[in-house]
Amino acid sequence: MTMTYEQILLDTDGPIGYVTLNNPSKINVLSKRMIAELIHAFTALTADERVKVVIIRAAGKHFCAGHDLSEMVGQGVREVKFIFDQCAEMMRLIHIMPQPVIAQVQGIATAAGCQLVAWCDLAMAETGARFATPGVKIGLFCTTPMVAVTRAIGRKAAMEMLLTGRYYPAAEAKDLGLINRVVPLEQLAAETRSLALQIAEASRMVLAIGKQGFYAQIDQTDDHAVHYAKHTITMNAMTEDAQNGIQAFIDKQAPVWRER
Repeated sequence: MTMTYEQILLDTDGPIGYVTLNNPSKINVLSKRMIAELIHAFTALTADERVKVVIIRAAGKHFCAGHDLSEMVGQGVREVKFIFDQCAEMMRLIHIMPQPVIAQVQGIATAAGCQLVAWCDLAMAETGARFATPGVKIGLFCTTPMVAVTRAIGRKAAMEMLLTGRYYPAAEAKDLGLINRVVPLEQLAAETRSLALQIAEASRMVLAIGKQGFYAQIDQTDDHAVHYAKHTITMNAMTEDAQNGIQAFIDKQAPVWRER
């Protein structure tokens, strides 16, 4: 199905897919419309075999201020639940997409915006970026962002972030593991693209196997994770790309990916 995008942009450049949050006048809030558009875009990118890496970025000074709270005022349970159901589905797609997804963050990323960053596979931020889960300050605890943040930075750090609602500067967010790298604003786009291109040197199929395997094992017990991993890598080793890549390494040549 086609969709006319009103609050996001979807572009591709070689092996990179770009999804741009494009409602800067409202700090790129995750409105019902934007969430629907993101679901459509992520589904389209999943099916695009040319795209190996996806970058989520934002127009304007800031990345994302979370949900559009005006859409929750005076609404019934069904209407509010629909918002969180759709947001959960949008976040889920980030993990089940075959492509690694990188958040490119400037300015603030708060509440569900922070959740979006935490849920991405990797995250780059500019020096002045700030992160927060401030729902506790308005009587709406950031319960859904909590799931992503806890898995990104661990229990104690996540609990402090959730209970205080304070803004974390980029350097502190990196130390906690919420983001991977901090760079000057003027270098953010180029550095994010450079990381994406480095990842895109690999086979798309193998990237998909690796990403799926990572999330499948991460919450398992050690024994179950090792059991899963050894069977997955065995099947991976049987693929044409793995066989060609191994032989190319032995022969000291560059591999040629067949995506199978």
